[in-house]
Amino acid sequence: MRRRLVVTYLLLLCMVLLALAIPLAVTVASRETDRAVADRMADATRFASLAAPAVRSGELDALTDELRRYQELYGIGTMLVDQDQRVLSVFGRRPAAAAGAIRGALAGHQVGSPETLWPWTTEPLVVAVPVSDGGAVLGVVLTVSPTDRNRRAVLVVWLVLAMVGAIAVAACLTTAHRLAGWVLRPVTRLDAAAHEIAAGDSAARVQPGLGPPELRRLSASFNEMADAVAEAMERQRSFVAHASHQLRNPLTVLRLRIEDLGGGLDDEDLRADHEIALEETDRLADVLDGLLALARAERGQQRVEVVDAVALTRNRVQAWRPLTERRDIELVAVLPEERLPARMVATALDQALDALIDNALKFTPAGGKVEVEVAARDGGAEVTVRDTGPGMTEEQRRRATERFWRAPDAQNVDGAGLGLSIVSVLVEASGGRFTLAPAATGGLAATIWFAA
Repeated sequence: MRRRLVVTYLLLLCMVLLALAIPLAVTVASRETDRAVADRMADATRFASLAAPAVRSGELDALTDELRRYQELYGIGTMLVDQDQRVLSVFGRRPAAAAGAIRGALAGHQVGSPETLWPWTTEPLVVAVPVSDGGAVLGVVLTVSPTDRNRRAVLVVWLVLAMVGAIAVAACLTTAHRLAGWVLRPVTRLDAAAHEIAAGDSAARVQPGLGPPELRRLSASFNEMADAVAEAMERQRSFVAHASHQLRNPLTVLRLRIEDLGGGLDDEDLRADHEIALEETDRLADVLDGLLALARAERGQQRVEVVDAVALTRNRVQAWRPLTERRDIELVAVLPEERLPARMVATALDQALDALIDNALKFTPAGGKVEVEVAARDGGAEVTVRDTGPGMTEEQRRRATERFWRAPDAQNVDGAGLGLSIVSVLVEASGGRFTLAPAATGGLAATIWFAA
């Protein structure tokens, strides 16, 4: 944005400079040409007045001597022709434009060529004046002047104009940078605050009172919007946490009463319904636990700590190993020998590993394998959980972190559909990455990454 503003300012300045400098440069060249032509025209007119009686009487010696001294003194060539275009005297070289100038002068006009002395032209200045006597044209006096000095004078003025323009552009560039910075400073801070809020810092705000009035109002409106959004999100999270917590007690009482009712049931169908009711209460308890964990993870106010990813992963694998042995599933840990410190919010890796290993065990059949690997990669610690289950399609992997979403072929599997959502929130709060991809073993590879 700043670059665009600066470029816009420079384009406007360049257009103004060109609109002023080009006419001024043309005026300078025209003025220098007019001065040179006027000077040569005065000399040629003087020679024409002297040539009239000499041409009529045929005594040209005195005039020829004066033309020769003029050429030797000033380096300006001269030519005298009669009305029949016969050359009576010539000093210096005869330019290509002489014929046209002589014809114009014989017609009774004073002729100067070229019309403008541009710095890149090389032809001399040709001036022709008719020699008249009593209204009759007797001949033409023509002067041929070098224009190096005149073209240099024009070029010097042009260079001065270019330097002034360059200084103006440099001054405008500096001013434009500062002006654009002043105008865009609130926008830059607003953008930074928006990214901070998106990253989970709900307390980020824009400093008010900076920039133009319009941007000050925008900053104030943004802060009001951020306050409203933060308050709404906090109310929502508080409601979920409080509701989940308050439902725990009646749910526990309900489960106890259902268990008590089971002791007096003799009918097999009623016992089956009793077991289903107990399973539903357990499922509801899992949902409440997941909602509580998700609400705590989304608050964005967790304590950040540095933990050894290798040691923590080893502990979680050991904790899950008894369950995997009962299910006849091989649980393998591929760990490096050295420590691998990683920065994350408190208990993020613990909860993430529990959720990922739990999911892997749910979908891995008996005799299968679940592998947990820790490796140093991309300047951080990468933990991958692979299984030999059915895996997920690309669409399923894309939607797997949505809350309460479950794959169509996993509706009968235990769970509330919150595990991967909690993993995603914890990893993002830690500034890490969470990805799902097909595993080389045919199942699913869930990878989490935390910065070192």
